[in-house]
Amino acid sequence: AVGDRVAEFVAINGVEGEDITWAEQFSNALTVGSDVDEFGNESPPQNTDYILHFIAFLWKILAATIPPRTTLGGWPAFILSLAYIGVLTAIIEQFGNLLGCVVSLRPSVTGITLVALGTSLPDTFASRNAAIHDHSADASIGNVTGSNSVNVFLGLGLPWVLVTTYRQIMYSNSDYGISPGDLQFSVILFTAVAGAGVAILLFRRFVLGGELGGNIKWQYATAGALVLLWVLYIVLASLRAYDIIKFQ
Repeated sequence: AVGDRVAEFVAINGVEGEDITWAEQFSNALTVGSDVDEFGNESPPQNTDYILHFIAFLWKILAATIPPRTTLGGWPAFILSLAYIGVLTAIIEQFGNLLGCVVSLRPSVTGITLVALGTSLPDTFASRNAAIHDHSADASIGNVTGSNSVNVFLGLGLPWVLVTTYRQIMYSNSDYGISPGDLQFSVILFTAVAGAGVAILLFRRFVLGGELGGNIKWQYATAGALVLLWVLYIVLASLRAYDIIKFQ
């Protein structure tokens, strides 16, 4: 069952342990962490531990403000976590646009490079952990497809419904439209490279026996092919954004 697999994944990652209080969360955030050996003994912090603690200190304190998972069945932690993710995503988007403006990148190029990397890297690490600890590729690949489905259907659909509803109420006689710009070419290109990515996964399933793992040579070959598809999409979409590639 899905619940059993989630519980097993959580247990493997070491999350399933003694519940801590809200005060203990702040205490842990203020404490410099260190490695634990195979016997469960905690070793003294190294210089790298202090450096990483200094870099992540703000984020540790911010995460500690989220209520413990035992509070009201975990709903406050769930809702506040989603709110934090939304705010941080908006901040990353703004900083990405500012950086793109400084280096003279077109907005569409900034969106598929700087902003996309900033908002998708957490999914990448989550998929990596799932791929390492899960018995199949379902969790890692499902995490990517599910995340992008939310981005497309909810991330685009909900704001559009809100703004069109508002304009219909406030300005009932006006139409609301946004120029597609390079979106048409980008969507067609993305559909093509995504189809190639699915074809690679199908090849691995029916020829190599699984989407992940296997011979180390096939692992590197698959990773290289997928990265090449991403680079191809970035290059072609960027060339279209700067009118080097003509598309009607």
